[in-house]
Amino acid sequence: MSYKTLLVHLDLDQKNDARLKIAGDLAERFQAGVIGVAARSQTIPLYFTEGFVTDELIEQDRADIENRLKSAEEQFRVGLAGRATHIEWRSALTQPTGYVAEQSRAADLIIIGAHQADESLDPLRQLIPSDLVTFAGRPVLVIPQDVELLTAKRILIAWKDTREARRAVFDALPLLSKCEKAIVAEIDESKDPSAAHARVNDVIAWLERHGVKASGLVQGAIERTSDELNALARQEEADLIVAGAYGHSRFREWILGGVTRDLITRTPRCSLLSH
Repeated sequence: MSYKTLLVHLDLDQKNDARLKIAGDLAERFQAGVIGVAARSQTIPLYFTEGFVTDELIEQDRADIENRLKSAEEQFRVGLAGRATHIEWRSALTQPTGYVAEQSRAADLIIIGAHQADESLDPLRQLIPSDLVTFAGRPVLVIPQDVELLTAKRILIAWKDTREARRAVFDALPLLSKCEKAIVAEIDESKDPSAAHARVNDVIAWLERHGVKASGLVQGAIERTSDELNALARQEEADLIVAGAYGHSRFREWILGGVTRDLITRTPRCSLLSH
């Protein structure tokens, strides 16, 4: 199992250097092709004025978007030149999240940038990471703005006995098969360490049958789960966290807080998420 085609989303309003570099690194590692993708929908002025002025504003908005998409394509082609088996560019004047989710049918892994707060994004003009993770049907690799290197030599698996976590571990197998060590970590919220150890050991055994060197640990819940996971990743020198996305309903996670939200908006390291 390998990643043969990567899809990297380019934002039109923030830097894309980190994700392009990591996309290139992964393309070389897996001898994969890369599809670059960007989109933005036009917005209609929310006030009334003379028709010709409104038409002019709409045309200016369209021209601005088209210029930004061209710049993004140039950045993509320069950043990936000579680094992938093949490259391809796709863009459109439409809502970014739905467009990227649709294009993901052509790829094995989606690469996006992290955002500080999902709720502050304009869905007509910006990618909504939480929606993409939910709807794409592909694993999503989230790259923080200031992370320019993903070695994935040591990978922390945020284990929870859910469908989403099982999906995430399977989706991460290409990376796991190349890592030096995978650490399967469960934050034991149920206060039943023997059951947690049994679950972790099952995952370790499964990974080892796939040729992955793995170890496990169980830790009682102390504080915010995402903070504990990042502390464990730092302790284990892991620069990638693999996790299932939205084991609870997304509404509950965004109202009450949750690991998925934090990994999308507060992560100091790369995260691979599957739903």
